[in-house]
Amino acid sequence: MNKLIVSPAPHAHSGDSVRRNMLLVILALLPAFAVSMAAFGWGVLITTVISIVACVGFEWLIAKFVLKQQPTILDCSAVLTGLLLAFNLPSNIPWWIVIIGAFVAIAVGKMSFGGLGQNLFNPALVGRVFLLISFPVQMTTWPRPLGFSTQYIDAATGATPLAAMKEIVKSGDSTAISKLPELWDTCIGLIGGSFGEVCAIALLFGGLLLICTRVITWHIPVSILATAALFAAVTGWCGGLPDGFATGQYVLMTLTTGGMLLGAFFMATDYVTSPMSAWGKIIFGIGIGFIVMVIRTWGAYPEGMSFAILIMNACVPLLNKIRPKRFGEKRK
Repeated sequence: MNKLIVSPAPHAHSGDSVRRNMLLVILALLPAFAVSMAAFGWGVLITTVISIVACVGFEWLIAKFVLKQQPTILDCSAVLTGLLLAFNLPSNIPWWIVIIGAFVAIAVGKMSFGGLGQNLFNPALVGRVFLLISFPVQMTTWPRPLGFSTQYIDAATGATPLAAMKEIVKSGDSTAISKLPELWDTCIGLIGGSFGEVCAIALLFGGLLLICTRVITWHIPVSILATAALFAAVTGWCGGLPDGFATGQYVLMTLTTGGMLLGAFFMATDYVTSPMSAWGKIIFGIGIGFIVMVIRTWGAYPEGMSFAILIMNACVPLLNKIRPKRFGEKRK
């Protein structure tokens, strides 16, 4: 009798299960979700429910009728994909665009590779980038936090801190500094942007929870944040910032705005699409942090986290070649 079972990643050990880890990640995202609900209102709940239901439904349909296999929706991976996709969207985005993003995330980003454990790219980010390219106006029309608003599509909109920072760095216009929010506002979620990325404190709390429960390790988040902070600091030290925009302020704004914390703790650390070894994870994180800052500084988009993670996802098979020496093996 053959007792050796070979299956794709992620591989659970020590009594863990895919479902348990997915539920812990969802739990860690709830504080940011609660803050977003308080800041943006019903649009957050509507977008999230549509995204999750669509992702679960598409995975069930594809597994059942296309791949002819037992659906695995009970492992909650589709639920997490839907939640993360929603976190990367404006709260006032039309519902039909959310469904298109969910289809691309599940059908193209996940099930076309064979399902959980076989996808090369993060499914939620595949859906998000597709929507950003296909519907740039709707994906960059950011609602302003107005408290618990009952408005959805007609919510008041405004610019994001990243757009203001990009204008400051590229043009050297010190007058644009007045458009930046207070640092405290970026920490508690009183800024525009994708609703799941606006509260730095909630995301940091959730990320630390994942590290403490050993769902993820520190290697990827720390290497991403350290690389981005160093890049921002060097920009300031080399005179890349206008007068009145302090280097320390630029570093802190870099780390607390946009998708930096959401990407570092919740997107880049996906088991399937990140390296297995510690050194592989560190190189992976450094690459993401560097690419993000290059795009933020000189690219066409004010944000670059989604593109950076997907680019480094493609490098994971190469990074997985980095393995420790077997015990007793002689070094060449």
